[in-house]
This record gives sequence, structure tokens and C-alpha cells, in this order.
Amino acid sequence: MAEAFVSTEERAAFIAGLPKAELHLHIEGSLEPELMFELAQRNNVAIPFASVDEVRAAYAFSNLQDFLDIYYQGMGVLHTEQDFHDLTAAYLVRAHTDAVRHVEIFFDPQGHTERGVAFATIIAGITRALDDARARYGMTSKLIMCFLRHLSEADAEKTLDAALPYLDRIDGVGLDSSEVGHPPAKFERVFARARTLGLKLVAHAGEEGPPAYVHEALDLLKVDRIDHGNRSLEDPALVARLAAEGMTLTVCPLSNLKLCVVDAIDAHPLRTMLVAGLRATVNSDDPSYFGGYVNANYLAVADALDLSKDDLITLARNSFTGSFLNDAEKAKHLAAIDAYA
Repeated sequence: MAEAFVSTEERAAFIAGLPKAELHLHIEGSLEPELMFELAQRNNVAIPFASVDEVRAAYAFSNLQDFLDIYYQGMGVLHTEQDFHDLTAAYLVRAHTDAVRHVEIFFDPQGHTERGVAFATIIAGITRALDDARARYGMTSKLIMCFLRHLSEADAEKTLDAALPYLDRIDGVGLDSSEVGHPPAKFERVFARARTLGLKLVAHAGEEGPPAYVHEALDLLKVDRIDHGNRSLEDPALVARLAAEGMTLTVCPLSNLKLCVVDAIDAHPLRTMLVAGLRATVNSDDPSYFGGYVNANYLAVADALDLSKDDLITLARNSFTGSFLNDAEKAKHLAAIDAYA
């Protein structure tokens, strides 16, 4: 019988120290309102909010597009290498506080280069912060460059061209932004090219899009990991396939709640995923906008779904097993979880 917690306080304490990895984090989505105001002032950028409270009040979304509208507006304050460093460093401090030992973060270069920010500026700022976190905390990282799916595949190809000088710091490519109407098939050729370059492949699929998008991500893009994947549960054959192949799903509970993918956190499908044998993980997605970093996501589903200690250990183990670390590094982290448990 799975070991239950005697209180919510005991569960929270266990989550607080549980070693974990975060595999689904958009660095631009960790831009807190306070830093947004600071960077707007630093770079003399006008923003349509008079206060931090006004920004937070705007974080009421009914769907993915509502969120994306303000997300792209917010990233407009990022201009210099120091801006990207400060953004990334602020997230990494929070991750370290949440006992995150390894991060695999997304960045959206097209949202910056179209504003005239040089690709080199973005990479330099983010990777300097990642290097600092490794030296300071021993935290390892992988960097995943996402293509914006509402733009063309030709635009994605140009972005991959721009990334070529920096492939020593980029570990994978992903696919994000507006899902509905922009199926994975749209990017089949650029993903094939990225694969030949030795990059890992991930894609958002099955968040708002149908199970067919998950099939396309698997069969056409040949991804190594599915981001979100909630709607896979509508297709029993797909669920069986994901379980059999050990495909990792990077699930984001508070994001799903904030974007109305689920009606309530106690209706979240995470427990169903675990029971089905899916390699589900817990992540924060865009934590500034969705109300919590990784431990807040663990706490939300653990309380609402009454997850046991074994459930939480499984989720943490999945986060390392599903990472792009090598086998020896994974084994070290899994041993740390066993020792903690």
C-alpha cells in the first residue's frame, strides 16, 4: 500500500527537499512583474501598466492566446545581455530554493530577433547565468531553442541558421506558441534538419490541440519528449503507445488551470497518467504568469489529488529519467532521490 502523508504540512516538507529536475520552463515566462518594471526603466521601454499590481491583475486568461498576447508584450523589455542574464539568474535562484538539481529551459529567439536583438546577445546572457548556477549550486542545465509555431517553417529555418554558431550551447529544439491551427506537420522538415545536427527534439502537443497533434509529433517530428500531452488521454491506443515507448510528458498543472485546460486542479489528469503507466513529470511552464514555480505545482496536485509519497517519488524520478542527461548523471540523481526517500 502506498505510504500516505499524515498532514499537508508533512507533504509540503517532503516536496520542499525532494531532489527534482524541471523539464518544461519558458525562461521568458519567468519574468516577474517587478523585474519587468525594472528592465523597462533600465531600457526606457514603455509598458501599458502603471504598477506591479496592474500587471498581476492582467494575468487572467481564458485560453492560451490570451496568455500569449501579454507574454509577447512582456518580453519586449528584454534588450541586453545583462537583461537575459538577470532574467535567467532570477529563475535559477527560485529553482535552487525548490531543490531543483537540473533544468532544461526553453527560450524563444524569434520573439527577440524580430525586435532587433542579436541572437548572440540572447545566448550570452542566458548561458552566463546557467554557468553561474552550475558553479554556485552544482545545478546542471540544457538549453532548448523553441520555434514559434504561429510563424512559418521558413522563419524557423532562418532561426536554426542563426543558431548554428552556438550549437555548442544549444541542446535541443522545441515547438511552442499557438497550438490550434498549427500542427506539428507544419515543421517536419526543420525538425528533420535539427535531428541531423544532433539536437534533441521536443514539441508542445495535446495541450489545446487534439491527440492527432501528439501522433504527428511522434511520427513526423520524431520527438524525444512531449510537452504537455494532456489530450493524449482521449485516445486509448495513443496512451498505450506512450506508455510502451516510455515517452516522457512534461505536464504543467498550474498552467493547465490558469489557461482553462482543466476546470479545477482536482480534475487534473496527472493521477490518471501515473495509473496508466505514463512517464509524467511536474513543471511550471511560465511560472510568473501561472502562479507558481515547480514546488507550487507539486503541492497543488499533491494536495488536490492526494498523491502519496510513492507518487511524488515517481514524479521526481521521471523528471531525471526523462531528462537529456547521460545515463551516469541520471543514475546519480536517482540515487539521491532514493537516499532522500
